[in-house]
Amino acid sequence: MYTENRPTKFYNIGVSYVKADAQTRGKFSLSKENQIALLEEAKSIGLGELFVLSTCNRTEITGFAEHPFQLIGLLCKHSNGTVEEFAKVSYVNKTQDAIQHLFRMGTGLDSQILGDYEIVGQLRQAFKLAKEVGTTNGYLERLLNSVMKASKRVKNETKLSSGTTSVSYAAVQYLIDNLPEYNSKNILVFGLGKMGKHTCLNLAEYTQNKTVSLINRTEDKVNEFVDENPIIRKAKYENLNKEIANTDVLIVSTGASLPTIRKEHILTSKKLLILDLSMPANVSSEVEELENVQLVNVDELSKITDETLAVREQEIPVAEAIIEEHKAEFNEWLNHRRFVPAINALKQSLQTIQQDEINFQKKKINNFDEAQAEAITSRIIQKITTQFVKHLKDEKTSVNQSIEVMSKVFGTTLESINAEDY
Repeated sequence: MYTENRPTKFYNIGVSYVKADAQTRGKFSLSKENQIALLEEAKSIGLGELFVLSTCNRTEITGFAEHPFQLIGLLCKHSNGTVEEFAKVSYVNKTQDAIQHLFRMGTGLDSQILGDYEIVGQLRQAFKLAKEVGTTNGYLERLLNSVMKASKRVKNETKLSSGTTSVSYAAVQYLIDNLPEYNSKNILVFGLGKMGKHTCLNLAEYTQNKTVSLINRTEDKVNEFVDENPIIRKAKYENLNKEIANTDVLIVSTGASLPTIRKEHILTSKKLLILDLSMPANVSSEVEELENVQLVNVDELSKITDETLAVREQEIPVAEAIIEEHKAEFNEWLNHRRFVPAINALKQSLQTIQQDEINFQKKKINNFDEAQAEAITSRIIQKITTQFVKHLKDEKTSVNQSIEVMSKVFGTTLESINAEDY
C-alpha cells in the first residue's frame, strides 16, 4: 500500500444554491480571514491538502480526509452554520464524483446561472490562497489545471456563455426588464469590490442612464475608478443616508460579513428599489418591512429568460463531451501516478539482480566484458518494466492484485497509490 503521510479519500463537501436559499448560504459563507483560519487549522491537524471556495452561490471544501465529517466540522466551526443545518441542505461528493463536480462547476454547467464563468476566477483565487497557506499538492494542482483547460475550451467552442453571465449583469437586466424609465432613474451603487465594479461597467454598457453614483468606504478606490469611468458620479460615504434618500435604485455590493444597510439608513418615504448582490446579505431583513422598499436578493437576480436558457441548454452535450475528454486525460495521469512507485521499486529490484549477476560472471569468465553485459541487461530490464507498465495500464487490470503478485515473484515490497483514494 502507498503510505504517504496524508488522509486517504478525496472529497468535496458544501452547500449551494441547489438546496440552500440565500439566507442559509449566508450562514456558511466564509470571509477571506476565515478561509485562511480554516486552512491553517486544517494544516495543523493533518488535513493539509485542500482548498476552500466561498461565493454568493456556494461554499465548499475540496480535498483529502479520512472522513467527510472532518471537513464538515471545519466548515461549521469557521462559519455561522451548524452541522444540523448543513445536513439538511448539503452535498458530499467522493472520489470520481468529486472530480466530476469540479469539472461541471468550472465549466459553468453547475452554476446558478447556466454558463456563468465568474466561478473560474473564483476557483483560481481559492486555489491560490490555499497554495499560499501551504495546503495544496500535485494532485490538486493537476486537477485544477485540467478543469481550467476544459473551461477555456467550453467558453471558446460553445455558446454556453451567451447572454447573462453574472449576478452583476443580472442586476442590470432586472432593472431593464422590471423598472419603467430605468434610464432616467437615480441609481446608487454601494460597494466597489469586483461585483460593484462589474455592476457599474454593465450599467454604462447596457443602459443610457447618466445618473449612476458610486459610494465606497475607501474613497481612494472611488476616485481611481471614477477617473477611469467619468460617466459614474462620485459620492461620499459620510453622505450615505442623504444619497439613499435621493436615489430610486440602491445596488448593494459591499461584501461585508454583516449588514451594511439597515433600517436607519432609509430616511425617505418615496419608492426605493434595493438590489442586494452580496453574500451573506448586506441589507438587513428589517429593511423589507418598510412599505416603500422593494428588496431583491441574489436568488431573484439569478433568474434569466427562458430564451437565453434554451440557447445555453442546447450547448450542454458539447460541453459535457469536452469535460469527458479532459477528465479522461486527468484519470490517465492519475492511473499512471498510482503505479509509478511500484514500477520504480521493480526496476530497482531488477537492477540489484543485474548487478549481482554481473559480479558473479566477472569472477567466472576470463576477459568478461562488463560494459557490454551491463548494456544488454539494462535493455532487458527496460523491456520488462515497459511490459509491466502496459499491463498495469490495461483497464481490465487490478493494479493492487498485480503488484501483489509482482512483490511475491521478485521478493520485494512494491507499493502503489490505493485506487480507493481517488
